[in-house]
Amino acid sequence: MDQLLAIRTFVRVAEAGSFAKAADSMNLPRSSVSKMVQDLEAHLGTKLVERTTRSVAMTKEGIAYHERALRLLADLDDMDGTVKGSRSTPKGRLRVDIGSVLANRILIPALDDFRRGYPDIELLLGVSDRATDLIGEGIDCVIRGGALADSSLKARRLCELDYVVCAAPSYLDGREAPRHPDDVAGHQVVSYFSATSGKRFPLRFARGAERLEISPSGGIAVNESTAHLTALLSGLGIGQSFGFLARQHFGDGTLVEMLPDWKPENHVLHLVYPPDRFENPRLRAFTEWAVQLFAAFDARRQDDSGVPSSILMDNVSIPGNFSPGR
Repeated sequence: MDQLLAIRTFVRVAEAGSFAKAADSMNLPRSSVSKMVQDLEAHLGTKLVERTTRSVAMTKEGIAYHERALRLLADLDDMDGTVKGSRSTPKGRLRVDIGSVLANRILIPALDDFRRGYPDIELLLGVSDRATDLIGEGIDCVIRGGALADSSLKARRLCELDYVVCAAPSYLDGREAPRHPDDVAGHQVVSYFSATSGKRFPLRFARGAERLEISPSGGIAVNESTAHLTALLSGLGIGQSFGFLARQHFGDGTLVEMLPDWKPENHVLHLVYPPDRFENPRLRAFTEWAVQLFAAFDARRQDDSGVPSSILMDNVSIPGNFSPGR
């Protein structure tokens, strides 16, 4: 049995949904396609597809094998492309995971530019604020924020996002706005909670050398970043939001900034990837494009030039259970 050909045939059958369609697309007899899949199943000792007269459906084992087969074939294509010198025209699938608000407000609006530059890359965009397992889920990279620690994963620094404290005028109507972080404890707080532990993230404040942390007990908490902004706009309380999100609402008066002298530390964003993936031309192309895209949102950039002060190619390590960025 030619195992590589059998794997390619199985992938084609899985994607076509039938042996007949797969055979037509491969210009092979249906009997040959069916036999290659049967030989692969015999080799593996398990059934990959359930056959009917008109279609096929993958078994649980088939679904798992299909995902691994796609990654294997993509890696083989990358190897061939490197030898053939076609690294300048990357193609194939790329799986990227990113937090909701970053996807909806930064990445997706700019994707048409990426598609024009790399029309042969098929981008699979996973959008959520959950923690991800890059290796186990076959993810090429994630864009996430937060502190980094030592591990086998690598990261490219993208930018820093600043926070602002704000609320809707409808919430502040009849209430005294806080003049000090301690005053926030007397208000309804729109906070963020961990989907894993269920614990709320505290509100952190800094002014010079002073550091304060407020742990809200009332109000509403969400675990998704777009919903957090919606809750603030709906007048549900006071919260800390990314500056690039909130400032557009300061201009039209739908949000009001408070405590401008008390800023938490900036939220650092990284593009994170397994250490063996950066030779992947698709990932390398996406990374270089993302660095330029997120530079425009860097809170440290100089106003006169718009160029970030330190968008560097930092190879740093982070834990496998890297927490989601907001």
